[in-house]
Amino acid sequence: MAVKGHDDALAIDGRKEADFHHHRKAQFLLWMRGVLTCEVAGGLWLVPPGSAIWVPGGVQHRMETAGIIECYVVYVDPAVSGALPRDCCTLSTTPLLRELVIRSAALPMRYEEGGMASRIMTLLLDEMALAKSGQIHLPLPMDKRLRKLIEWIMANPSDPGSIDSWARRMDISPRTLSRLVSRETGMSFGRWRRQLHILLALQWMARGATVQDVADGLGYENASNFVVMFRKVLGETPGRYLKIDRVTL
Repeated sequence: MAVKGHDDALAIDGRKEADFHHHRKAQFLLWMRGVLTCEVAGGLWLVPPGSAIWVPGGVQHRMETAGIIECYVVYVDPAVSGALPRDCCTLSTTPLLRELVIRSAALPMRYEEGGMASRIMTLLLDEMALAKSGQIHLPLPMDKRLRKLIEWIMANPSDPGSIDSWARRMDISPRTLSRLVSRETGMSFGRWRRQLHILLALQWMARGATVQDVADGLGYENASNFVVMFRKVLGETPGRYLKIDRVTL
């Protein structure tokens, strides 16, 4: 059965980072407060409050938190994780799933098979397997030219450069850059940059930035334009997205 633990402590300094590492057991992190960013080879996942992330055992990953944090962590033995995703991903949560995770935190680390604790953990695994994938994923390309482009954009996210201007800086044609981005990320350049802006915006707001601060930092003409983009991508205004419980009813 799953071997589990939890961490519901609050980190007051607003930011914690960890170097790349891995665990033998898989991790299911239920994020209750603050924002978590998890990086693995080929992608970044952002976990807002009320959501969760699944990190399979043996996967090299690096995590960074923003804001005051509260979370629960369930460790799952590889022997019982067959129905769960093979790759790292964010997951939506239901009220039942969240209550099962919180309840599991009070159970002993070792428990009798067939007893109440065992039945709770079996149901928890079933609910985890049914959870739907989340939305905030930023594919990270392996191509060295695109990695350099990411460094430029991350260093100055307010730069309004078009794909044509970025292609000139890279000394390649816009068509070549467009094909590279599509091949490496599965997204258009515009969509990929919007995903990056969403990820940065949520990180900044979790650390206390206002919507106006974020709009300025990302190069939007005004806060309203940024809010329109955010709502188009995630279906909610930034403030509401960080406050509501993301559940599947």
